[in-house]
Amino acid sequence: MSRHTALHHIPNLLTVARILLTPLVLVLLTVASFAGQAAALLCFMAAGISDYYDGVLARRMKARSRLGQFLDPLADKILVLGTFIMLLFVEPGAVTWWGVALIALRDIVVTAVRSYAESQGRTLKTFRVAKWKTLLQLFFLWAIMLLRTLEYTGAGPTVDWILRESGMALLAFYAVVAFTLFTGALYIFQPQDDSV
Repeated sequence: MSRHTALHHIPNLLTVARILLTPLVLVLLTVASFAGQAAALLCFMAAGISDYYDGVLARRMKARSRLGQFLDPLADKILVLGTFIMLLFVEPGAVTWWGVALIALRDIVVTAVRSYAESQGRTLKTFRVAKWKTLLQLFFLWAIMLLRTLEYTGAGPTVDWILRESGMALLAFYAVVAFTLFTGALYIFQPQDDSV
């Protein structure tokens, strides 16, 4: 295998690395210490950064493939949904089960719409605004994990108020759910419009 051919596999390897990092993030979220939460945050950040660079490298190296097109959104769903589900257990004041269920349902419906379009010989491209949806979800999760890390510093009482008493975290979660559902509606009602 030539060096050029080997380099073409880097985007997919980054995507696989993101999938493999997810279980580590979830386990570390259960470790009630600064080290555990900081490690979870760093692993999550590494996974998020890989999401950006696998796409950039695939475009620059012209290494797009059907495998990559399948794996990339799958890796996003595993990381995002896995982390949301874990937060239901470790930070129930910041997320709700029905909100997480709606996020998962949106992904299932969009996947079904994509599959139907492909069965009709059409390719359903990703809406630009849907990429912002993923960024918003990642930012929300990153912020919650950062707060959980800061809880083991002198900012503990303030973090406790923000996460569990003020309602701010839950309000932000509702905004994430609403935007996620909005992007899903674009696929359902405008499946052939790639201009958004």
